[in-house]
Amino acid sequence: MRSHAPDAATPALRADGAICQTGPSHHLARSPRPRPPDSPFFPGRTPRDPGLALFLNAGDPGLEHTRDLLLLFDRLGVDCVELAVPFPDSVTDGPVIRASARRALAAGTGADEVMDLLEHVRPRLRHTKVALLADWRHTVRPLGIEPFLRRSRSAGADAVLLHGLPPRATAAYWDAAEQTGQRVVTTCYADSPGEVLARAARRSTAYVYLVATHGRSGTAPPPDPVRLRPAVRALRRTGAAPVAVGFGVRTRHDVRTVGALGAEAAIVGSALVGRIAQAHQQGGDLLRDVEQFVTGLRPRAGRLPEEQNTAEGAES
Repeated sequence: MRSHAPDAATPALRADGAICQTGPSHHLARSPRPRPPDSPFFPGRTPRDPGLALFLNAGDPGLEHTRDLLLLFDRLGVDCVELAVPFPDSVTDGPVIRASARRALAAGTGADEVMDLLEHVRPRLRHTKVALLADWRHTVRPLGIEPFLRRSRSAGADAVLLHGLPPRATAAYWDAAEQTGQRVVTTCYADSPGEVLARAARRSTAYVYLVATHGRSGTAPPPDPVRLRPAVRALRRTGAAPVAVGFGVRTRHDVRTVGALGAEAAIVGSALVGRIAQAHQQGGDLLRDVEQFVTGLRPRAGRLPEEQNTAEGAES
């Protein structure tokens, strides 16, 4: 997280949900607050009705937009939002998400601002869960693992997903997660060794993010059932956590393909972030455009992947 000068003004949310300017940030220190019991991610999802998780950089194009998008996703029945504390120069992201993070950082969005936003909006979400994504070097290490996890949980994050966690910090991370009660998203690749898949399945207390292919977000090919099916089966054998597949998921057909593999959910990132940026730059109705995009990701009930492919080919 960026350091704040003592007299720096940082964005915050008023009680009515509007953005205002306040005094300096207090670096995540908040009193604990009661929260409802944790419930599972992607409950009741089936191959014909897979869940949907969406990636969003907080603060792009603005904190007000992030708030409105979270409320929109909840109304649309989106199961999970991976809400990122923006950080620079991600080695796993392509140009679309990296540009989004730069815009959010330039606007002054840091961990404090994201936590404050989440604390205000999370009680209004009836369906959508929030997995808070943060970078180890940029955000978590400067704050400390346990303080970060405690603050994320008190702010209402249903789980956390850490980017760039070094092996030397893994044990401390799991100990702190257990002590704070914060749920954790684990990650693995479709071609990860069996022991890595098993560890991800056993350790996850939220869901497993199964990365469909190596590379950078926004540049990956569509999900390949031949590569992914063995990994999904291996995760099923060794753990009970739901599986969500990301990287290369852009269309309704991709979402249906992921569901047919037996995964509970599909994760859409760059395609959504690019749509948001386009709508904002063109000065259109951002929420309407995003609603159309998200609605278009939902598979048509009862169609198998090959049927969906045929139908979409006829429509194009």
